[in-house]
Amino acid sequence: MTLSIVIVNYNVQYFLEQCLHSVYRSGKGLDMEVFVVDNQSVDGSVEMVREKFPQVRLIANKENLGFSKANNQAIRMAVGRYVLLLNPDTVVEDDTLTRVVRFMDEHPDAGALGVKMLDGRGRFLPESKRGLPKPGVAFCKIFGLSALFPKSKLFSQYHLGYLDKDQTHQVDVLSGAFMLLRKEALEKTGLLDEAFFMYGEDVDLSYRITQAGYRNYYYPGTRIIHYKGESTRKSSVNYVLVFYNAMVVFARKHFSRKNARAFSLLINLAIYFRAFIALLSRFFRRIFWPLLDSAVIFGGFYYLKNYWGYQVLSVESAYYPPEFMRFFVPAYILFWVTATYFSGGYDKPLRLYRLVRGVGLGTIAILVIYALLPADMRFSRALILLGSVWAVFSMILTRTLHSLVRYRSLKLGGHESKRVLIAGEGKEADRILKMLRQSGLTSFIGLVSLKDRGKQDEGYLGSIHQVNEIIDIYQINEVIFCAGEMPAQSIIDQMSKLQDKAISFKIAPPESLYIIGSNSIDTFGDLFTINVNAINLPANRRNKRLFDISLSLLLLLSLPLHLLLQKNKSAFLKNLFLVLAGRKSWVGYHPTARYNKLPALKHGVLYPDDAIPHKMLAEETLNNLNGLYAKDYKLETDLQICLKAYRAMGRKVKKQ
Repeated sequence: MTLSIVIVNYNVQYFLEQCLHSVYRSGKGLDMEVFVVDNQSVDGSVEMVREKFPQVRLIANKENLGFSKANNQAIRMAVGRYVLLLNPDTVVEDDTLTRVVRFMDEHPDAGALGVKMLDGRGRFLPESKRGLPKPGVAFCKIFGLSALFPKSKLFSQYHLGYLDKDQTHQVDVLSGAFMLLRKEALEKTGLLDEAFFMYGEDVDLSYRITQAGYRNYYYPGTRIIHYKGESTRKSSVNYVLVFYNAMVVFARKHFSRKNARAFSLLINLAIYFRAFIALLSRFFRRIFWPLLDSAVIFGGFYYLKNYWGYQVLSVESAYYPPEFMRFFVPAYILFWVTATYFSGGYDKPLRLYRLVRGVGLGTIAILVIYALLPADMRFSRALILLGSVWAVFSMILTRTLHSLVRYRSLKLGGHESKRVLIAGEGKEADRILKMLRQSGLTSFIGLVSLKDRGKQDEGYLGSIHQVNEIIDIYQINEVIFCAGEMPAQSIIDQMSKLQDKAISFKIAPPESLYIIGSNSIDTFGDLFTINVNAINLPANRRNKRLFDISLSLLLLLSLPLHLLLQKNKSAFLKNLFLVLAGRKSWVGYHPTARYNKLPALKHGVLYPDDAIPHKMLAEETLNNLNGLYAKDYKLETDLQICLKAYRAMGRKVKKQ
């Protein structure tokens, strides 16, 4: 047998389905076998493979064994001359497999081969080729020198940025996302080191292949899409810890004791440094706009105070005491910014009405409290109103300037409904068209033909060769490719040509209910489904937390009454304080049903099925209720569940 393909899967059913479609299309004419090793997925991956790809050799593990162990399970069973380690979040071109096999046949010195990888926007992924992470190389990568000098032979050895990405090269390290291995080389070097649970195993294996006398080749003669690029988790502290600790394992294994000790010290410093930077970056991203708004509003109050005091009231001496600017104005700003936050003014996409609503609600709260203050602390209602006008104006002004600087155009009022272009023909294009129309999330849908036509049929704006002009003329911001009718090579060609445009790309696998279009396999919202009001939207998460706090405070204020009515008083009190502390939510997913592929929620005291009391529901029904709760969230749903299951608020929450 020529080729054995090994795909390790963990809870990415829809990416896996797309990957397998592309693999079997690419492998036509090759004598090959395909293994899928599933690490205890709970998203239906195993059932999907059995139903749609019965020819796959499926290994369904009962626990998550990690990447290395799972690959080794299949490699030991593989009979091909070559073994391809392939991630499930990839799409290969229609001739990828035949091209790479031919290359390996023509280069008997090749122990392993990697290809040119692109992300979900068609951009080159630098981890397609890498250098060995020696201390100096690691230092440049960790402290950003390689990013500052991406083409430097001295500083950019980690991603080998000085090597032409469109030329074949011998390299030190290949990516485990697509690593074609000569079985003969594997027999000499040994399989993947199972000391690496996740990350680092490809570095280790690449190094051992070169130590065995073989060469690793970077081959750009074919391309793949790899959705989960290296950039997807850079801000994750957990990623920093796992990735750099894997580098320590590698150093201890292959470097001298002295070099390994120095490398470990460098890595530990890097872990703290990068973790600190990641946390700091996340913190500043969250507080940037509230902080900027506060500073601009505060600055404007200096002018408003002087103008109102000296020009309008015509007083000769200072009309407002120093305490006004020190304490009262910051308090006003706190009300405005907080109300804007809860109004959704800091959510993306930006909606101007949320800013106005937030400042308006904050102003009402300020005026109510103002009326209750002693006379000597009530300085001026007019100044509060002027300040609120300035707050709205300044917020709109700063966002206008930001939009002009960043986008060179005005994009206020949030992103408009999607303007989608479907590249496809016949029934498959019609199926995608119906899905989009049912969703109600698009303001414009057009079709481009995969063929050169004369007079276009109704709905077709032109052919695929005119897609660049069509995008500009119709202001398209999303392109969906029908994979059932369009070769992967053509899809990747189009993505590469259009990568500089501000558009997103999605791929519709044949007969699938999902349209894959994420740069990261961890992003729930980028898997297109007909979601009306998904719970993972920032506004819904905030409103859910606000509901939990408000209900808890209300229950706390009338606690004696509830203690009389609750069956389990101690558990009720415990739940009350856990919800207030943010450890739990009043409503969450049912714990015995499958919910792992849904957006994460705090463990709930009550469940969606509590809205249907005194009924024994099947697990499949509980799964559906969890899904409906996540995909069409409303505050009224939480309130209804809490009212119907009030006596169960003292429930002992099961461990999930």
